[in-house]
Amino acid sequence: MSDTHVPVRTEDEPEQLREQFRQLLRYRRLIGVGIGVGLLAGAWLGITGADSYAATTDVVLRAPTSDPFAPTLSGDKAINMGSERQTAISRKVAEGAVKQLGMGSGDVDRLQHGLQVTNPPQTLVLHFTYNASDPKEAARRANALTRSYIDLRKEQWESVRNSMLKSLKDQLDPVAKQNDELTQRIKQLPNGSAADSAYAVQANLINRITDLRSKITSLKALDMTPGNVIRNATVPTAPDGPGLPLSLGLGGLVGVGLGLLGAWVRLVFDPAPRSAGDVARAVRGPVLGALPRGSAGALVVGRTDSRAAEEYRSVAFRLAYDERFADRRRLLVVAPRGSMESSVAVAVNLAASFAETGKHVLLVEADLRTPSLTDRLDVSAASRPRWSRGGAESPEGEWPGPGQLVVDAGESGSFGLVPGERVRNVPRALTSGRTTRLIAEADDPDATVVVVAPPVLAYADALALVDRVDGVLIVCDPRTVHRADLVRIRELIVGAGGTVLGAVTHPEARRGEAESGGRRDNRRHKNRSSASRPAPADTGREPERYPEGDGSDTVALRTVRSVDR
Repeated sequence: MSDTHVPVRTEDEPEQLREQFRQLLRYRRLIGVGIGVGLLAGAWLGITGADSYAATTDVVLRAPTSDPFAPTLSGDKAINMGSERQTAISRKVAEGAVKQLGMGSGDVDRLQHGLQVTNPPQTLVLHFTYNASDPKEAARRANALTRSYIDLRKEQWESVRNSMLKSLKDQLDPVAKQNDELTQRIKQLPNGSAADSAYAVQANLINRITDLRSKITSLKALDMTPGNVIRNATVPTAPDGPGLPLSLGLGGLVGVGLGLLGAWVRLVFDPAPRSAGDVARAVRGPVLGALPRGSAGALVVGRTDSRAAEEYRSVAFRLAYDERFADRRRLLVVAPRGSMESSVAVAVNLAASFAETGKHVLLVEADLRTPSLTDRLDVSAASRPRWSRGGAESPEGEWPGPGQLVVDAGESGSFGLVPGERVRNVPRALTSGRTTRLIAEADDPDATVVVVAPPVLAYADALALVDRVDGVLIVCDPRTVHRADLVRIRELIVGAGGTVLGAVTHPEARRGEAESGGRRDNRRHKNRSSASRPAPADTGREPERYPEGDGSDTVALRTVRSVDR
């Protein structure tokens, strides 16, 4: 049996990491969904990439120049690689490739769809990649797109050069004509100042003509090749995809990451306590025990040697050694909200555990709305023991009445039961003097009183009893209760003058287990009671009430229903 006593303390960092990882594993379905999504994506990538072939070409770009070996030439400044990449993937290049391939004009968009152009960093290289289902077609289209790009860029450069040549010639022709006219006029002028002025003007015209002709000569000498193909596309021999096994592996790894991320997000925003430590911090008390699944709804202490019975005994011993409870031995067992199955099971088994230690135990069912203990336990009507007698008689028909029941706990012995009963005014019955005297019976050194009440957040019945018990035990399922609910319960109990001794956690019982357990308890109780009780002589007569006695008289086993009482 594991030690579930969790004190409120600060854990070291490795322990917190281990605890968080264990809490992530609570969301196995979410992690499984992430892995499934990753595997599906990997399978899709592997299947779609199996029939895709990629052919590549590389082009080194260069700027037009008359002397490629000039030391002052800087190609990276003359060429904008971003603009060149946009030109390579433009529709103009695709239209030129369509003409070279002999395709129709409507295939331009389809041809562009398979093209990718990248530029490796710090280079003047354009990397053309074309993907197609046919390897030969991929290589052919990659080469066609590369040639179309080079032709387009060459055409654009030549268009710019021709435009500049035309502009220079338009400037040269008037100057040359003016120089010819001035030469003819100089021949007719006599020597003198007029001739000297004409020669000066002619010198300026000749310099201008020389400069323009030099520019025209430089433009005509430019090499207009935009780039060189350093790698032609060849027919690929293998598909471009990573392959199905590798795709599944990568998809699985990505899926694990996605699943863990989703589980972490779910864990962060989960309002439920993630561990026993969270429960202990919320109630500011220790977790006295963690019940196994299926332990609610049955009396197991004294009848079986199961793990649940040992866990109940462990909780009882921890309470017995708690100085806040050991002096007066009054315990209130409550649940946060919902069903009372778990709190009733804990109260009944703790009563049996205390009975094993030789204590006179009285279990009080303070559920005056839907009492059910007499239908779930093997009880017999008996006189009230001397140790549990009150000082005054109780009025007829009010709770708690004088009649008591005895619960058979098997090898653990027996303990008294004050069953609940439907009343008109529940708060008045719970705060009455009779209830106070009943709970005060634990003042006897050998007596212990265990009270089970409805959920705290559903009714205020438990708060009416808090100031008359020595401690409160909270029974909860960490997966269904919120941390805010546990904090609220502790505040209500402390505000009402009570003390939280700790908490007992239990897993949520499956619906089938709870129903089958309830049916077994009812069937066993009916079989035992029908075999032991005599047949009634008159069904219309009110059942006989058993008076108080000294406990020495013998009575037959009888099932007492709440409607009969």
